[in-house]
Amino acid sequence: MNSMNHPEVFTATSIADAIGSACIAELGALKPGNVSVHSEGHGMAVDDFVRSAWAIAPALVRPGLSVGGRTLAAIQATRRVVDCNTNLGIVLLCAPLAHAALHMRRGQTLREALGETLLALDANDTALTYEAIRLAEPAGLGDVGQYDVRSSNPVVSLYQVMHSAQGHDRIARQYVSNYADIFELALPRVYDGMGRWDNEEWAAVSAYLGLLSALTDTHIERKHGTCLAQDVCVRAKRLDDLLLGENETPQKLADPLMQFDTELKRQGINPGTSADLTVATLLVKRLQDKLHGIGQLPLRGRGTFLGCCSSTVSLTAT
Repeated sequence: MNSMNHPEVFTATSIADAIGSACIAELGALKPGNVSVHSEGHGMAVDDFVRSAWAIAPALVRPGLSVGGRTLAAIQATRRVVDCNTNLGIVLLCAPLAHAALHMRRGQTLREALGETLLALDANDTALTYEAIRLAEPAGLGDVGQYDVRSSNPVVSLYQVMHSAQGHDRIARQYVSNYADIFELALPRVYDGMGRWDNEEWAAVSAYLGLLSALTDTHIERKHGTCLAQDVCVRAKRLDDLLLGENETPQKLADPLMQFDTELKRQGINPGTSADLTVATLLVKRLQDKLHGIGQLPLRGRGTFLGCCSSTVSLTAT
């Protein structure tokens, strides 16, 4: 990849700030079943996620690292500040985005740069990413027949590993679809929510419910089975329909969202994949807003930039 940067738009500092603030913004959203400032749970505190956010931000933009190197550096930084897995999915999604932003060429869209980054992933990225996953010790990995992370590192590209895992892992699916769920589903929901409510927390809720109702959360599916994951989708869809009917700030939905949150946490159900995708969506929004110089524009004018979400780079199976 041509390494000529986009210096007037993206610097390591601006990308790190975007990563950290995206993580913090996601914590402010009332996300049923997931940790937020509105409700902790699953044995984790909000402060664990705050400290993790500011730990990974500089690690993910460290000079000279590959995507796998960024992933490992971020998980190592996380482990220095917390003793639990707060952010493996977030790191796996944000590392390619940070790398792409750092190496963008003039005239490229963020998604075009991301597509080039994903296609360039190699076996060294696999080894470093596997090391990061083992260090994070995530719950609910499940058993897989090919390229199991608990076995020795496979000598194949990280892209190939993710292609193999995409059927049971929605984060892996982003690697081989050029982040389709983010650019084509969740990001439009964020822009629409900002235009409706002028409130990023509710826009993030909209992205989260959109993901949770449209896609089976693979973290739930691995831990609790497909039937329960599909049931969560159905229940989320009812709340999502109510949310999409609100043109004023939907504060009246806080109570039913909290009720759903309580029910899920009582059952030990955490839609972690949907939350991770929401963080990455908020990061993409920050990067694209900066790329297009619209940070100070009226929020209702931002929807005009949705066209930049449609640019793709072909990602085919290897």
